[in-house]
Amino acid sequence: MCGRFNLTASGEEFAEAFDLDEAPQRAPRDTIAPTRPEAGGRRGAGTGQRRRSALRWGLVPEGAPETDRGHINARAETAGQKPSFREAFARRRCLIPATGFYEWQRTTAKKRRPWVFTLASGQPFAFAGLWEPPARDGASPTCAILTTDPNDVTRPVHDRM
Repeated sequence: MCGRFNLTASGEEFAEAFDLDEAPQRAPRDTIAPTRPEAGGRRGAGTGQRRRSALRWGLVPEGAPETDRGHINARAETAGQKPSFREAFARRRCLIPATGFYEWQRTTAKKRRPWVFTLASGQPFAFAGLWEPPARDGASPTCAILTTDPNDVTRPVHDRM
């Protein structure tokens, strides 16, 4: 499952790919790790308009203990049935932009080899995601990436994508 991703596209490329009115001011990031804040896209409450939003990667469901770091991934096949994701799956979906994602292939019992997967065009894409409002005062909204069975390209490296 996705444990790291990157977003190396410029603000202009990002705006063009996601039909934003203006290019975001952001620095390219080669590695985005769980619990890090990152831009996401979600629909505004009541307006339905797409908007850019800062989301912390690691979905913390409502009522979770304060020590909960969150779930970074959710299986698309079962997210709608799991208590941790059910509400977000039904009502709070988002897009999480990226230019690549990393998977690690086990080479021996103790070693893994990292692989990065990108579109052949090099253009940004988006993960399907779920988000939750801040679980605590002063916290950021949180998100998780939906994963699925691998395609033919990623299957030799990992059992999810």
